[in-house]
Amino acid sequence: MKTDDLVAMLATGATAAPRRAAGRRLALALLAGLPLSFAILFTEYGLRRDLVQAMFWPMFWVKVLFPLCIAAAAFAVAQRLARPGVRVRSAWIGIAVPVLAVWVMAALAWFNAPAEERMPLLMGESWRVCALSIGLMALPVFAAALLALKGLAPTRPAMAGAAAGALAGGVGAAVYALHCMELTAPFLAVWYVSGIALPVLMGAVLGPRLLRW
Repeated sequence: MKTDDLVAMLATGATAAPRRAAGRRLALALLAGLPLSFAILFTEYGLRRDLVQAMFWPMFWVKVLFPLCIAAAAFAVAQRLARPGVRVRSAWIGIAVPVLAVWVMAALAWFNAPAEERMPLLMGESWRVCALSIGLMALPVFAAALLALKGLAPTRPAMAGAAAGALAGGVGAAVYALHCMELTAPFLAVWYVSGIALPVLMGAVLGPRLLRW
């Protein structure tokens, strides 16, 4: 078969993919994974006993909203990486800004606290389980997001996997925050960020294996 004939045959009936196909797939992945994350929360952890009271504390909303901001930015990045030739540009900044904001808050709290109070601010009472618990909460969304990306066309699989991990990690941290009793910025800056980083690293490692064409 001549090259021109092959090209003509492949092009016959070809139509452009819907512009928002990537966003719809990732949104469906989020809708599929999020109930499972909540199921893990309710069956293995439970809500914090003073949740209603905690909702009146500013640091509670910092703990919930900063990972949600990461997840929202990662959703936008993953959409771009799911389409060949689409530049990510400054979308990565949206993931970095919430982390930097929490680190600044943590630094201010750390240096303004008496020396004997600094380590309790950092370690809290649940540092041993925090990061792994966030990773566990993130797992359903992470698996669903990778499956969604598998059905799309990412040409940078490591970056796409990392973006899926950031999406899942942000969601997992926000869900875990409904159980976690810690409310100090140094704790969030280290252990919450570490928990979010776990699926990011997993995505970067698994992306080239699972998302390649």
